Amino acid sequence: MNLEGRLIANRYEIIENVGNGGMATVYRAKDHILNRFVAVKILKDEFTTDDEFIKRFRSEAQAVASLNHPNIVGVYDVGNEGNLYYIVMELIQGKTLKEVISLEGKLSWKWSVNVAIQIASALETAHKNNIVHRDIKPHNIIITEEGIAKVTDFGIAKAVSNSTITAFGTTIGSVHYFSPEHARGGFTDAKSDLYSLGVVMYEMLTGKVPFDADTPVSIALMHMQQQATQPIILNPTIPSSVNKIVIKAMQKDANLRYQSASEMLKDLNMSLKNPDGNFVFMKDMEGDFPTQKIPTMYDEEISKENPEKKGQNKKKESFIKKHKVLSFTIGAFLLFFLTIGITYGGLKLTQVKEVELPNLAGLTKEEAKKKVEDAKLVWVELEPQFSPEVPEGSIISQDPSYMENFKVKEKSEVKVVISKGQDLTIVPKVVGKTKEEAITALQEANLLYEVVEETSKTVEEGYVISQETEANKQVNAGETIKIHVSIGTGIEQVDVPNVLGKTEAEAKRLLTDAKLKVEVLYEENKSNETGKVLKQSIESGKTVDVETTVVITVNKIIEEKTATITVDLKAITGGYKDKDESSTNTTSAQEVAKTATIIIKVNGTVKRQESNVDKNRTIKEDIRGTGSVQIEVEITDPKGGKWIKTHTLDLTKETAYTFQ
Repeated sequence: MNLEGRLIANRYEIIENVGNGGMATVYRAKDHILNRFVAVKILKDEFTTDDEFIKRFRSEAQAVASLNHPNIVGVYDVGNEGNLYYIVMELIQGKTLKEVISLEGKLSWKWSVNVAIQIASALETAHKNNIVHRDIKPHNIIITEEGIAKVTDFGIAKAVSNSTITAFGTTIGSVHYFSPEHARGGFTDAKSDLYSLGVVMYEMLTGKVPFDADTPVSIALMHMQQQATQPIILNPTIPSSVNKIVIKAMQKDANLRYQSASEMLKDLNMSLKNPDGNFVFMKDMEGDFPTQKIPTMYDEEISKENPEKKGQNKKKESFIKKHKVLSFTIGAFLLFFLTIGITYGGLKLTQVKEVELPNLAGLTKEEAKKKVEDAKLVWVELEPQFSPEVPEGSIISQDPSYMENFKVKEKSEVKVVISKGQDLTIVPKVVGKTKEEAITALQEANLLYEVVEETSKTVEEGYVISQETEANKQVNAGETIKIHVSIGTGIEQVDVPNVLGKTEAEAKRLLTDAKLKVEVLYEENKSNETGKVLKQSIESGKTVDVETTVVITVNKIIEEKTATITVDLKAITGGYKDKDESSTNTTSAQEVAKTATIIIKVNGTVKRQESNVDKNRTIKEDIRGTGSVQIEVEITDPKGGKWIKTHTLDLTKETAYTFQ
């Protein structure tokens, strides 16, 4: 079905197809109300008549729409027009992690850990909201053009309440990343996502998946039965701590894995600071014994027999060989079909009877427990909480959450929270505290909390920016207080290098290589070497955003230069003529002054002053300095004559100048 050009909900104009998944097709579209580009995921036609698929499709939207995290693709809207079911999502520009691995092969361990931290952070938020992704794989992780990892396609994610596996065929393409319990159709939870994250890390670090085979069933069995080659063997550049994190995440027994995304995040962050540290706690695990190859012995004593018997034996040997080939062929076929029978039989045996999940809302503890046990499910009582709405001793919530006609496996756990009744408490002030301090303070006040992470240029990463319920307000115990926590600027940060004492060229190179901008000022300091950096505006070692401008001050000692000025008094004043004896006119020669006073000033300061200077004379004066200087020549004579000449002398270019 070609949807390009179609307007959905009188709002979203479909522009082009940008991708296809197992359940849906993704289009780039224009939101004409908010004037922005979005991604629209539309359920494929073959699934629109299947109520289970439609329910799962809607579940994706409802699950992800409740999440607000920089590493999770945001969901804006969900709806349908007849049999056209759609979800409107954030449009991300970038490549899938699978495409990145395919292009580059194995990735650097630091980059891999950084991506894993972002994925784990997204899972931490999802798990705290009772959402298990259950399809973590490189195909569902988009790396933006800024290098940010975004987890997408919660297509088979459901609330933990819906934690049984979906039909095996609908997720067959994801089998390389299945947890063992997922592969055998058992109970999956948050720890299953962490196993898949371990597999994703394995592929980033080595360039290949840990288990691969010709059929999905074979791969699923490998996840359940075999140990993967340690990633450090395939890539010796991997630090020991990172190797251990992958091994721990991929344990077959869920109890031996990381028990939460927060726990895994802690080790991932520590691995960047202390790559070879021994901080990854590994519970007792079974040894890994390699398969032993046992050689087979053959009897080759026929050569010792007599010729006649040897001939008979040759015929016999030929018959035996043919018989062996036929037997081997028949045996191979039998083994093949036997293996298939055992595989599918084994998978069928692992299937557990499903029972309908009871609705415990509003029931007392005793009533709820009886319903759970009557349904052959396991009752798990979580820590009780205060509640302003639910009476003391009644059920606040259940996990898995109740849905009509929803079934779970027998002996699945049903976790319940029982009300402690209503109580009043005071909201503590948590602004300015670390995230952990704020959570502790709220818990001590018998309050629940919700963390909203956001970027901030003024508040350090990990600290509370604001709280939505004001401090010192009296509220009901058990209420949820929403706090906003800084995740930093969201911009890549770098350390400022030390450029003091470096040449201007060296300083520019170091700062540019550190992704910083450079501005240069010059200053003269004769006690230091010329051309070297005297000051930098941001001290070395400080962490700043990339593209921050660092101003450097470079020492520039200006060399003094000398120029000669010439003052031609005769040309300036007109000079004079001596008395002509033959002339009868004697008046003019007697009336003209023959001498003058001359003053030469440099930048307003008198450089030379001389009286009774012959007006027909030319005088010279050396001027020494730097840059440009202002020269002024003043000439006066006794008869009241006065002449002033000025010139700006550029000593970097001029070596002589004549006043005339």
